[in-house]
Amino acid sequence: MILLSPLHAQPLLAARATGAPVASASPDLGLTHATVRLTPDTVQFPDEPPVPWAAVDAVCRHASRTPAASSPCFLFRGGEAERITVYSEHTGRVCSLAATNGAPTIVLAGFPMHRVKDTDPMHDTRAKVRAIAPIVGRVLDTATGLGYTAIEAARTAAVVVTVELDPAVLAVARLNPWSRELFDSKAITQLVGDSATVVAHFDDESFARVVHDPPTLALAGDLYAETFYRQLHRVLKRGGRLFHYVADPRSPSGRRTTAGVIRRLHAAGFARVRERPEAFGLVAVKD
Repeated sequence: MILLSPLHAQPLLAARATGAPVASASPDLGLTHATVRLTPDTVQFPDEPPVPWAAVDAVCRHASRTPAASSPCFLFRGGEAERITVYSEHTGRVCSLAATNGAPTIVLAGFPMHRVKDTDPMHDTRAKVRAIAPIVGRVLDTATGLGYTAIEAARTAAVVVTVELDPAVLAVARLNPWSRELFDSKAITQLVGDSATVVAHFDDESFARVVHDPPTLALAGDLYAETFYRQLHRVLKRGGRLFHYVADPRSPSGRRTTAGVIRRLHAAGFARVRERPEAFGLVAVKD
C-alpha cells in the first residue's frame, strides 16, 4: 500500500525534472524511505505496482490549496490517487488525514487534532504524555484519534485503555501507517463510545494515569464539564495524575478555556492543578 501527500510527492517531481533514474521516497507518509526507480511513465516503489506520473501530478496539484504545515494524504489503488477522507455518519463531520513534516494529523470539521506549528503530532503527543511521567500501571486515554497517545503510553504502561467516539476516525487511523501499533499492540485495549458515558462504567481508582486530550471545546463541550471531571477523579487512583489538553495558553481563547478548566477540576476534587504550557495543557493530581 502506497500513501503519498504533496509534501512527499514533490521531491519525486523534482528528481524527474533532473532526469535522475532513481530517487529516495517515502511510501508511507515519512515513516520509512526507499529507493524508487523513475521511468518516463511511472514511479516504481519496491514490491508495489507502478504509480503513473499522472497520479503523482494529481497529488501535487493539492499543494497550493492547503496550509504549508499540512497537506492532504492519498492512497493509491489501481494507479489512481484516492484522498483519505471519511464522512462520519455518527457526527456528520468529515474526517481526513493530513501530512506534516513528521507524523500525520487527523482533521475533524476543519480542525487539526494535533499541534503542527513549530512541532509535529508525534512530538506534540510525547510532550503531553511526558507531562505525567512516569507512565506506569493502567492508563486511560479518553480520545483515541490516530492512537498516538495510546501508542506512546503503551511503551511503559501495563495496560492502556483508549476510547474513541467515532468509528470514522478509527477508519482513518487504520489507513495511517503511523497508527499501526494501535491495532497491533497487545498492551492497548480499544473501546468505541462516548467517553462521557464509557468512563462512568469503570471501577473506582482503576487507573494510575489519565490522558485527556479531547477535541476543541466547540466540538466536545461535554468532555470539559465538571460532571465528567468528577468521573475522571473517581477512576483515578490516589496519587494518580491527569493530563488535560486545553489550548495555547498565550491566546485569548486559550486563557479563557484554561481558567474555566482549572476551576472545574478543583470543584471535581483534583488538587495541585498546574499549567504545562510546553504541552498546551494542565496536570492535576488526586490526593
